[in-house]
Amino acid sequence: MKLLSSILLLLSVTASISDARRASTSSLTSIPRRADLRKPRVAFVKSDGAWANDAKEVRGGDGGGTATMSNEMFNMVKALVGVGVLSLPAGIAAFGDNPSAAIPAAILIATIGAIAAYNFSLLGRLCAMTGATSYRSAWEKSVGESTAWIPGSSCVIKTFFAILAYSMVLGDTFSALFKTFGMSVSREAALVGLTVTCLLPLCLLKDLSSLAPFSLAGIAGMLFTAVAMAIRFFDGSYASADSGLAMDVAESLRPSIGTKGASAVFSSNSFILICMLSTAYMAHFNAPKFYLELENNTIARWNTVVATSFSVAVLFFIGIASMGFATFGGASNGLILNNYSTKDSLMGFVRVAVAFALVFTYPLAFVGCRDGLLEMLKVPKEERTDAKLNNLTYIILGTVTAVAMKITDLSFIMSFGGATLGNALIYVYPAIMFRSAVKNMGDDATKAQKLEVYLAMTFAALGIGMGAVGTKMALGKL
Repeated sequence: MKLLSSILLLLSVTASISDARRASTSSLTSIPRRADLRKPRVAFVKSDGAWANDAKEVRGGDGGGTATMSNEMFNMVKALVGVGVLSLPAGIAAFGDNPSAAIPAAILIATIGAIAAYNFSLLGRLCAMTGATSYRSAWEKSVGESTAWIPGSSCVIKTFFAILAYSMVLGDTFSALFKTFGMSVSREAALVGLTVTCLLPLCLLKDLSSLAPFSLAGIAGMLFTAVAMAIRFFDGSYASADSGLAMDVAESLRPSIGTKGASAVFSSNSFILICMLSTAYMAHFNAPKFYLELENNTIARWNTVVATSFSVAVLFFIGIASMGFATFGGASNGLILNNYSTKDSLMGFVRVAVAFALVFTYPLAFVGCRDGLLEMLKVPKEERTDAKLNNLTYIILGTVTAVAMKITDLSFIMSFGGATLGNALIYVYPAIMFRSAVKNMGDDATKAQKLEVYLAMTFAALGIGMGAVGTKMALGKL
């Protein structure tokens, strides 16, 4: 937590230095105002290409949107704490099998969370600097339009990985629920049946506004899951592989406590957890949306929202990862719910809660992937007929289902997706955009902003390094 606070404190100090140098009354404290008539620079370009003469224009409105800080925090936590957190115990099990391995894992979770929070905040400030309204437009206004397809396609593919993970979890979860009721249904059959009867009709809906309230079930489900996992850890139901509820699961899923503890974190296998975290913390393509929706979106208020939201997410991640791993050790499955007995009534309720939340939030993520693909292919909105949208829905959903039937290890999807696209979207692209934006400002850029470029590029280099090693380690698991 201290590292997260320190990084965001650096942002506030940077803003204060900039403000003191130009003695501006603007609440956009990280953006210098022009005091001369030189040629306009990209840092002050509005979305329509016109030159913005004051901070209000740069921010695209009178102090941002209408969302209060508490609403923003809730929605941001909801975006961060998703189904990916259920694979984190397996990330710890990749390098350790003794409960003490959870200690360095918690440090890694907090550290990666702090860096992810910094870059999330940086994306909001980039929107203020460039007048951008989306991740892609931030790239267009800072780096250039000709290469904007790079982050655009990355967002689409990453969203594909997200719905793939959803399908994998739903297949495992519904198969386990059928067993709870005494029916033996394979993972593949459960997934196909669910896709045809529930997911397809929901994804074909043209108006998803009625599903929005169900997204609230996601955070409630994760909170219930964390509490239930803590109860099962402390009541000792799975304390031994040869007794209790552990006897009802496959031998490979029973608790396996060994000797690889805290020092095992220095193994290269720890990069699997690191890259899984790049997927778990992935909400950065929505950072512009969150910034623009914040009421009175000063940089100080924005940083407070980001710091608080990521701190809550870090606590969630540490709690679920630690409880799951401490219970099952080296046997922690890529979907930790698979380690719990189908005869465990408490975890049965957890599976119901997770399944309910995923089924009704699935279409929201799916539409993001489908519409993002259309944007990437530059299909005009007037040509997006119902027939074309339906056909594309069949293709994408069919592909996702087929892949989910073949790949059963959620931890692989999390680590591989994080090592490649996750690291790029969280660490690399924001640094490149910030560097270009500061460069485009020329003499208008403050010394603090120029120095911050080095910090951002350091995180980018770190992301590339982690991604290279993580990709190798993830592929090695196949």
